Amino acid sequence: MAQDMQFDLVSPERSLASHKVTQVQIPGADGDMTAMADHAPTITTLRPGVLRTEGAGETAEYVVTGGFAQIKSDGVTVLAERAIPRTDMTQALLDELLAEAVAAHKAAKETNSDAVDDAVKLVSDMVAMGGEIGLSANQPNL
Repeated sequence: MAQDMQFDLVSPERSLASHKVTQVQIPGADGDMTAMADHAPTITTLRPGVLRTEGAGETAEYVVTGGFAQIKSDGVTVLAERAIPRTDMTQALLDELLAEAVAAHKAAKETNSDAVDDAVKLVSDMVAMGGEIGLSANQPNL
């Protein structure tokens, strides 16, 4: 039987979750990962995606736009740039997140910034996240 560990999810607006879980699936910047009790200590950056927790026979999903996850043997703490319970995610909210990402891309291009590649990846990750949660990302090519 899987051991429980503490899970905490915090965004700048509020604390979204603090409870016991058996595992956390994290959309890491370098790839998805699953953390369970006794995981080696790790810190990873997040990419836009769906963070899932499982525990006590329940699954919870949160849409995150970025941030950091600290994994320890006894728990996971996620500090998200933005985090929205999956049940609260709407097409209008996805459109807003995509518009912000496209604006960041446009600003990076106008200033010939080194951040253009990062901005393109952000837009791409937002589009992929929309598809994962069943929302349309009708965006023109950049």
